[in-house]
Formats: sequence, structure tokens, C-alpha cells
Amino acid sequence: MAPETAVPKDDAQAPMPAGRLHWLRAGKLEVALAPEAGGRIAHLRYDGMEWLVGEHEGSAAAIGWGCYPMVPWAGRIRQGRFVFDGRAIELPANFGAHAIHGVGFTRPWHIESIGAAVVTLSLALPKDAYWPFGGSATQRIHVRQDRLDLHLSVQAGDQAMPAVLGWHPWFRKPDQVLFSPSAMYPRDGEGIAMLPCVSPVPGPWDDCFINQAEVTLVSGNQRLRLCADTDHWVVYDGAGHATCVEPQTGPPDGFTLAPRRLVPGQKMEVTFTLRWERGGSAQR
Repeated sequence: MAPETAVPKDDAQAPMPAGRLHWLRAGKLEVALAPEAGGRIAHLRYDGMEWLVGEHEGSAAAIGWGCYPMVPWAGRIRQGRFVFDGRAIELPANFGAHAIHGVGFTRPWHIESIGAAVVTLSLALPKDAYWPFGGSATQRIHVRQDRLDLHLSVQAGDQAMPAVLGWHPWFRKPDQVLFSPSAMYPRDGEGIAMLPCVSPVPGPWDDCFINQAEVTLVSGNQRLRLCADTDHWVVYDGAGHATCVEPQTGPPDGFTLAPRRLVPGQKMEVTFTLRWERGGSAQR
């Protein structure tokens, strides 16, 4: 008889209740943080307009709402398998046959400090079958008058580790997305990114792009400008109720396609800025 396969506790499609919310405010911007629900942002409101898909809209699954950090990897790892320092690693599948979006979005984060407009959270990464390397992650969320500054970092512990970081915001369907990437990763039959990159093709998308320009979402009379200190962006606009625009430090399956190795104690960081303007015109 074949050995029984353990069901991963980090099931991306399992329900993820928000738990207690902590509100941060500055000017017209309001942010509700759900540290127990993967350290995610549960609500993002500017001048009364809600920008994020909520817990009870679309899907209550962990993968499907709010804006959550992806750490220590972003996107799918094909079959949960990769090779690191000559060692074959196999992580539990949490989304079909693949391991997706890291371990941070399904685990509670610890609030290190919190004020009226800024919060710092931390997460001790496991050293087990779900992630054998250990390490730690930190988020800093700063709400300003018309801007949200997000900072995410991961630090290797006492052993080397790979890392890809990012955010996964589920934006309510905007009226328009202004996006001009320079290249994209094609996808294979499993829907996973491959190399070499190609010229972008028309959507709908569930793809990773090379993009160094600002991305703008237009909804009603508001414009939301997105920028990050990385050139990898995943855009998913195949859902009728939402569009995801995800800055990442590398592509999906990045441990194989574009491996980044952290030595013990080394840190990787990425920032993501969301800035609001009035006026919904599509003109740049």
C-alpha cells in the first residue's frame, strides 16, 4: 500500500477568516490590517472608495482576497520541486499540483509595533517540510495622506536559502489598467512561466512581465499609481470581479528560472508604493 500523503496545512484554497482588524489612517486613506490572516491588508479605502476584494467577496479562500505578502517565494513552484545547493527539495503542494505564494500568507504575523499610521510585523519562517531553511520575514506598512508605503524583507537564518518576495493585491475590477511591459514570460501547459521571455501579447493575462514603468489603475474618479523597486510584475485579470497586479523580485518558479541565493544572515528587501490621485481620465 502506498504511504498516505499528508494534507498540507497551508492550503491556498481553504477559508481564511480575517480575524481581528487593526486600522491605520492618514488623511483620506484608511487601511485595515489582518495580522492573523497571513499579515494581509483586508481593506484599502481612499476617500471612501474600497479598492480591495474583501473576505466575503468572490472567494473567502486564503489565496483570493485582500493584499498579502508572498514570502519566501512568489507564484507557483512547479510540483513544489527545485534544487538548491545541489540538494533536491520537495515542498507540499498547496494549490493543485504546485506550491504557491510561500508560507507567509496563511500564517499569523506578530505585531512588533503599531501606531496610528504605521505598523511593523514579523514572521519566523518554519524549518520543516513546508520550508526547510528557516529564516525570518518582516513587513512595514506606512499610511500617508495619499500614499501607502509597503516594505517587505526576508533574512536567512543559520543556513543559506533561496528567496523571491512580492505582494498579491486583489483589486476590485478597475475601469482601466494602464500597463506597458517590455517583455513577458510565456507559460507552458501547466500554466507556469518559462524562458526565454517574449514580446507581450494581449490579455486576458495570468502572466509575469518585465516592466520598469509605473502601473496605473483607474476606477471612477480615482487613479491609483503603483510602483516598486523591482522589474517583475504578475498581472491576473481573468476574473470578472478583480484584477491582481503583483510586484515580485523574480518570476514564478523563480527558484529554478532565476535563482537568488541568500547566505546565512543575508537580507532581501523590496518596496511597493501605492499613490492616489483624483481624476479618472485615462490620459497619462
